[in-house]
Amino acid sequence: MKKYTFLFLSLVFIITGCSGSKSVTMNNTSKTPFVWEGANVYFLLTDRFYNGDTSNDVNFNRTKTPGKLRGFEGGDIIGITKKIESGYFEKLGINAIWLTPIVEQIHDGVDEGTGLSYGFHGYWAKDWTALDPNFGTKEDLANLVKKAHEKGIRIILDGVINHTGPVTPEDPVWPADWVRTGVVCDYKSFENTTMCTLVDNLPDVRTESTQEVQLPPFLIEKWKKEGRYEKEIASLDEFFKRTNYPRTPKYYIIKWLTDYILEFGIDGYRADTVKHTEESVWADFKKECEYAFETWKKHHPLQVLDQNPFYTIAEVYGYGISGGQDYDFGDRKVNYFQNGFNSMINFEFKWNAAQNDYEGLFSKYSNALNNDLKGYSVLNYMSSHDDGQPFDANRTKSIETANKLLLSPGMSQVYYGDESARSLVVEGTQGDATLRSNMNWGDIQNNPETQKILLHWQKLGQFRRNHPAVGAGVHKLINPYPYTFSRIFTKGSFTDKVVMGVDLPKGRKELPVGDIFPNGTKLKDAYSNQEVEVIDGKVIIDNDFDIVLLELI
Repeated sequence: MKKYTFLFLSLVFIITGCSGSKSVTMNNTSKTPFVWEGANVYFLLTDRFYNGDTSNDVNFNRTKTPGKLRGFEGGDIIGITKKIESGYFEKLGINAIWLTPIVEQIHDGVDEGTGLSYGFHGYWAKDWTALDPNFGTKEDLANLVKKAHEKGIRIILDGVINHTGPVTPEDPVWPADWVRTGVVCDYKSFENTTMCTLVDNLPDVRTESTQEVQLPPFLIEKWKKEGRYEKEIASLDEFFKRTNYPRTPKYYIIKWLTDYILEFGIDGYRADTVKHTEESVWADFKKECEYAFETWKKHHPLQVLDQNPFYTIAEVYGYGISGGQDYDFGDRKVNYFQNGFNSMINFEFKWNAAQNDYEGLFSKYSNALNNDLKGYSVLNYMSSHDDGQPFDANRTKSIETANKLLLSPGMSQVYYGDESARSLVVEGTQGDATLRSNMNWGDIQNNPETQKILLHWQKLGQFRRNHPAVGAGVHKLINPYPYTFSRIFTKGSFTDKVVMGVDLPKGRKELPVGDIFPNGTKLKDAYSNQEVEVIDGKVIIDNDFDIVLLELI
């Protein structure tokens, strides 16, 4: 059965472009506050999105032949910035972009059994204080943040504290008081998930250590060669003097990661492999993130977007919203929300979306987020970079994917190419490489079916972006058939009301609006540019579109 969705929106904004156009642009004239709990987040692999500067495609003699889609493909920070400037993200209704890690990666590659791999994904850090030249320069990053902020888009960086990159002939192991290289995690207990290596040859940072450590000799030598040793040492001395933290491994890395907030004013961090590290690490990390963000705001008063505090999202692999605030290791439960995180990635959402009808899905999430998880949020996704079981692996349900993801309570994660049906099945790849193909810009430019799908995602995304009630509001059923429901979000003096209807027939449709809009209220369907009026508590729509979006005129 096809899904039809109706939105009644209480704030005035303008859409130009109708269903027959190839793109849609938005001029949001309302003073809608940005609300993290309802954010529309775009997650991309920096190396796979768009190549904006071909001169940085090869560095550190990374010229070995990798496995398919396991080497650097050329995507970079400049490429992301170009797409920000072009309005691509605005048209999609994106208000936050999460980039995979951009710090300097190991210089060589390793074979984990799936062919030679380089650190294109960003999770194999060699030097947290430098950007990998394959991704770009710090000047490039500063420009990206600036251009994103000019369009009201927040930037989320990806932070790794749990491990360094693998050991290679070019990339020596960190000292033994920094990392362990022993037993591989078996995930049967808290200790055997945290004090162990994720896989062979991925050194695990001793985040639990209370022993003070010296900088690795290779890092000292590297910084001296690059002419910045004194600057880095002075900065470290200042950090440890201010915080009075011991010079243990975790605090060095926390310092290095929060420097990106101090220098560039990024808005959030997605933390990697959170459950493999003691929860106290993240409480300290959040404290230093908040200090850095407030310090940046004081030094850049004209660049401050709003008074939202710094935002943190946890990747606790396997966490689901049904677990409430806790993650269960078997022998103990840990509450990461109370240890440094505003939100957690919700690995359960795709299953809930497959197993529930709209009301079952929406009411479950509203109940959880407005009760046990009140004050926090979850980041929902349908596909991702390391989940081999996406909701729609063959890309045959792109419209349903958009409806369920973008209209559900909670934060939405649009994984790059969800909006353009980028293939998740790539011949010749092994493992998660099939999920990490290059963004399909050619389809967006030349394929009418792709353009139709993209337009659908754009329209739903823009409503979500402009109406916090969609993602952060309280859900309430109005009528089971035709299925209509409301969402209401209130924060201070701001109130946003939304009414939606799903699974409605083509042609003539009568929809009750409950007590959300009084009789006489004039609304416009932005999908068809059709104007309607609330009469006897309902509206009548007559068109053949799959989705109808109504707004106050």
